[in-house]
Amino acid sequence: MKQKFFNFEINTNGQKLYNFTNQINDWIKKNDFQNGILNLNIQHTSASLIVQENADPDVQTDLINYFNKIVPMDNSLYVHTTEGKDDMPAHIKSSLTNNQITLSIQNGELILGTWQGLYLFEHRLIPQSRKIVFHFLGD
Repeated sequence: MKQKFFNFEINTNGQKLYNFTNQINDWIKKNDFQNGILNLNIQHTSASLIVQENADPDVQTDLINYFNKIVPMDNSLYVHTTEGKDDMPAHIKSSLTNNQITLSIQNGELILGTWQGLYLFEHRLIPQSRKIVFHFLGD
């Protein structure tokens, strides 16, 4: 049984989904992980982690449009407005999604469906530097 941590950083450039599945797969192979659990934890409250379709980019567009409709960027709706029109909506969106995801690794492969990928869902409009902690337990 082994345990390993890795601090991963993604620089974002506005509100969108950033696929980092390949980086996780590379880390798994580099460390020769065979079987275990991988926990991913984003260290921010205005971005989130999601498992989502990786084939049709229209899915990403629709997700962003949907979240912008249910959580509008309108400062008249919020008390917390000091960091701009996108700040409080970003906090709400991240609370509706995930700040951590746990996945299985079997025979050296991340277990995902055929059309699934791992994404950082950036909810802010301006560029950010986002940190995700990878935590592996297994062999």
